[in-house]
Amino acid sequence: MSIPLPAGRSAVWRRRLAQFGPSGLLGLAVLGFWILAALLGPALLSRSGSQGGAAVFAPISAHHWLGTDYLGRDMLARVIEGARYTVGVALAATLLASGIGTLLALLAAASGRWIDGALSRVLDTLTAIPSKMFALLIVAGFGSSVPVLIVTAAVIYVPGAYRIGRSLAVNINAMDYVTVARTRGEGTWYVMRREILPNILGPMLADLGLRFVYVVLLLASLSFLGLGVQPPMADWGSLVRENIGALADGGASVIAPAGAIASLTIAVNLVIDNLPGRKARERGAR
Repeated sequence: MSIPLPAGRSAVWRRRLAQFGPSGLLGLAVLGFWILAALLGPALLSRSGSQGGAAVFAPISAHHWLGTDYLGRDMLARVIEGARYTVGVALAATLLASGIGTLLALLAAASGRWIDGALSRVLDTLTAIPSKMFALLIVAGFGSSVPVLIVTAAVIYVPGAYRIGRSLAVNINAMDYVTVARTRGEGTWYVMRREILPNILGPMLADLGLRFVYVVLLLASLSFLGLGVQPPMADWGSLVRENIGALADGGASVIAPAGAIASLTIAVNLVIDNLPGRKARERGAR
């Protein structure tokens, strides 16, 4: 009885992949590449990103596929190593923001008007503060360590995740099967976990992807200003800032990390646009 399970699971994954169009498969490939680069890339490189000795701002060559940076370090190695902090920090912040936002949304929808109103007012107040100004204030006060960057980005994007989740959860909370569950005597936690959450999970996953893009761009802008990941660590935003002097000559040392940011954000959007549930909703809307 245990033998057919792997085949059944693989068939499910094949059906899901078959529902992706060419653009979605391209997005999955690029996104998978950057995730693998973040996880395994530095261990597979033949040279370290901190190893210098080559000519400064050297052009693309067989020895340096993306040229060198302002200290003569290999840019391919620097971009691959930067993926660890760009993808890792952004993913951690996004998961934290979406998780907290979804939990608060479930609580607001299932707990009653008073808690709903209080949470909405607090998070609306936080939304009124410009995101980059808020990030600059937090980083200036507490430093720009990785934990501070993760928490700062998460706090900024919790209200957005909350608003999306609450709008979905309030509609689900008014459904008949939720009323039946309450009539049976089920508590708030049961209703949140078993009745509302499964029905908002798909849209919230799509929102998580979009929020990941926002976090990547926020962290890249902070790093470009010198307030993000600090040396000897590096992310793509700091690589752009360090090598901005090569921009006038069209140097690959500044184009490569900027292109990496663009490719990651575009890939995530392509994957989101090809999610099966999203495509079905778009066909229904038409």
